[in-house]
Amino acid sequence: MYCHQRKGKRSCPALDGMICSQCCGEHRITTIGCPSSCVFLEVNDDYQQKRAGGRFELERRTFYRELLDFSGERATEIFYVFEALAFRYFQDRRDAQDADVLEGLQSLRRSFSLIQIPETGIPAFGEELRKEFKVFGERQALEPTMVTEVLDRAQTFIQGFSGTGLRSHRFLHGLLGYVRERHPDVAEQLARQTGAGGRIVIPSGFDYQPESSSS
Repeated sequence: MYCHQRKGKRSCPALDGMICSQCCGEHRITTIGCPSSCVFLEVNDDYQQKRAGGRFELERRTFYRELLDFSGERATEIFYVFEALAFRYFQDRRDAQDADVLEGLQSLRRSFSLIQIPETGIPAFGEELRKEFKVFGERQALEPTMVTEVLDRAQTFIQGFSGTGLRSHRFLHGLLGYVRERHPDVAEQLARQTGAGGRIVIPSGFDYQPESSSS
C-alpha cells in the first residue's frame, strides 16, 4: 500500500491495507499518520526509547554539571521540573515530536521575559508549562533572568540531542526511555498526575544531582 514494490506483511490501520516492514519502519509518523493504537508503533517506540535512554542519561548528566557550574542547584531544579512536566505531558502522545517540546519551552521562556509581548495561539504544552511554573515560581521565588538563562541552555541541549531532522523525536524518546528504565517509580507517579490540573507534584527519587548514583 506504500511502495508498491515489496510484499506487505503488516496490517497498516493508517493506510487500511498491508505494508512492508521497511516502509513501516522508515515512514511511520513522519509521512504516515499512524494512530496511537497501532501495535507496530507501540513496539517500535518502546524499542527506540530504550536505545535512546542510555545515551540521554550520559548527555543529561553532562548538562546538569553545566547547570550546577552556572548557578548551583537552583538552576538544576528548574530544568528538573521541566523534564518532569515534559514526561508527564508527552508520555502517551506517540505522535509528538521534539519540535512540540521546543515550542512549549520557547513559550515558557517568553512568559519569564522582562519584555512582555502579547501572544496568540499559545501551544498546549506551553500553556501547561506556564501554569505549572507559575506555581513553582511562586513557591521558590525564581529570578526571571535565571529562568530564561536555564531555558536558553535547555533549548541548546534539546536541539543538540534531537539532531537536524525536521520530525525528530530523539529527545522525547531519550527522556521517556530514561525515566521509564532508570526511574520506573517516578514514571508511575507522574503518570498518575496526568489530568490533575494545576497541581505540580515532582516526585522524589528523580535525582537531579549528576554525581548521584541515581542520576
